[in-house]
Amino acid sequence: MDLNGKVAIVTGVSKGIGLATAQVLLARGAVVAGWGRSKPEGLQHDRFQFFECDVRHEIAVQEAFTNTQRELGQEIHVLVNNAGLGIAGPVDGFSTEDWHTMFDTNVHGLFYCTKAVLPQMKRQQLGHIVNIASIAGTTGIENMAGYCATKFAVRGFSQSIFKEVRNDGIKVTCLYPGSTQTNFFDGIPGTDAHSQMMQPEDIAGAIVYALETPFNFHIVDMEMRPLQPKKQG
Repeated sequence: MDLNGKVAIVTGVSKGIGLATAQVLLARGAVVAGWGRSKPEGLQHDRFQFFECDVRHEIAVQEAFTNTQRELGQEIHVLVNNAGLGIAGPVDGFSTEDWHTMFDTNVHGLFYCTKAVLPQMKRQQLGHIVNIASIAGTTGIENMAGYCATKFAVRGFSQSIFKEVRNDGIKVTCLYPGSTQTNFFDGIPGTDAHSQMMQPEDIAGAIVYALETPFNFHIVDMEMRPLQPKKQG
């Protein structure tokens, strides 16, 4: 897809991978609707518009979608389901509220956003949905059972829906990033983000690579990891 002039929705746009993705999309000529609970600091661009949205609530997603079409036009070409969070802890001491918060954001929010854009993408017979899963969607991790469960769900959802919509000219790509230097690790005891991790810009670059593939070329899954993940010295 030639991204020049195309409309892209990016969830979780305020920081990390979402913010980096919005910036790279803008550099490629896209019009970006940034959805998030807070506006990204320092992102000023005539092709960027922020829409306040908490993806945990379907009515908020529906309102953000309506507002996006009203402001940017009916056609929606790209959805990057990036909004997500991780909370660590052993299952037998885990907060039920935290469990629900992760599923409401990482799984239910992704479903609400995907459901919102699909009718328009089907009318266009053109679209690309990118779901940000995690290495945690491919293997279990001690004290991260809840987060892994959400990302396994994203993986299953992505691999199923791509088969549903491929004949409508809609691509679905699922990314499985390893450790990336973002605020994600702020809430993970014993793990600190460091420069040996991948950078948000690296993941954003991979997203744009998948988006810019020729029409009949479809990248379904992308796993990515840092080459030298341990902090040196």
